[in-house]
Amino acid sequence: MFTSLIKSAAIVLFCSTIFSNIAIAQESKEDKKAAQATAVKNMLEEKKYVFVATSVSPMSGRTRTLTSRYDLKIFKDTVISSLPYFGRAYTASIGTTDGGINFTSTDFEYTETPRKKGGWNIVIKFKDQTDFRQMDITIFETGSADLRVSSNTRQSISFSGDIEAGK
Repeated sequence: MFTSLIKSAAIVLFCSTIFSNIAIAQESKEDKKAAQATAVKNMLEEKKYVFVATSVSPMSGRTRTLTSRYDLKIFKDTVISSLPYFGRAYTASIGTTDGGINFTSTDFEYTETPRKKGGWNIVIKFKDQTDFRQMDITIFETGSADLRVSSNTRQSISFSGDIEAGK
């Protein structure tokens, strides 16, 4: 009888330890999510962050995984784009060999609105670019993001990636 009581106590102790560890892991996971959301929010408030593209989806064609680093750097007074382009151009750019989305803008309108399901929608309208008129960025609390580039002379293109702190 004494040994069965010890076995029962050991089983109860074992189960309570497992459930305790699960609860701690859940709290830890929630804490990490909250910390990530706060970090992303702080980057957006400072307007000092980088969108790093991991895949690209042209309007016509298949989604491609990017193997090199391509990014969009956003600061309070400057946007620097170094992104690839795959798709149809409606007019040819004379005198250039660059087919990507590569430019620096210092004259733009930046609008940030919170999303209903968490995260933010960012709209950047360029006033000093003749080719690219607007970028729409959906940023999630996890730090992942989607980017859509609208052009006056090319088909739109979308990117998926992550947000990181700007340097």
